[in-house]
Amino acid sequence: MRLNQTHIRATVALSGWLALAATALPAASPLRWIPVLLFVALGPGFALLYPQPDMLRPGARLEALALAAPLSLSFGALVSTCLFLVHGFSATAFLISLAAFSTVACVFPGLPLPAATRGAVERTKRGKPGKPGPAR
Repeated sequence: MRLNQTHIRATVALSGWLALAATALPAASPLRWIPVLLFVALGPGFALLYPQPDMLRPGARLEALALAAPLSLSFGALVSTCLFLVHGFSATAFLISLAAFSTVACVFPGLPLPAATRGAVERTKRGKPGKPGPAR
């Protein structure tokens, strides 16, 4: 079975709600903290970057993975700071905010990635065999 964009978007959107549901498990269980950690570290970034109109090429996939963690952690820091400023921080409020953001972000196309648009990774060959042509 091949994954298409709809499956990928649904998986990213549901990952936040799965992390929120995992908080109902016992506190010391890895089944509780692993989904939460993975979602907070990667979920919002993937929601912003990955839902591209076309499937990403290998270089752009690597770029999306490299940018997903810093974007997610930055957005998590922003959300937690806002919740602290309004005296409303809790793990539940934090995860609901991130999950809602990720769900909404999955509806829209992803942010453009330089490697996906400029063709810097996969160059087409022009001219003589063995010599790469200019990047598009």
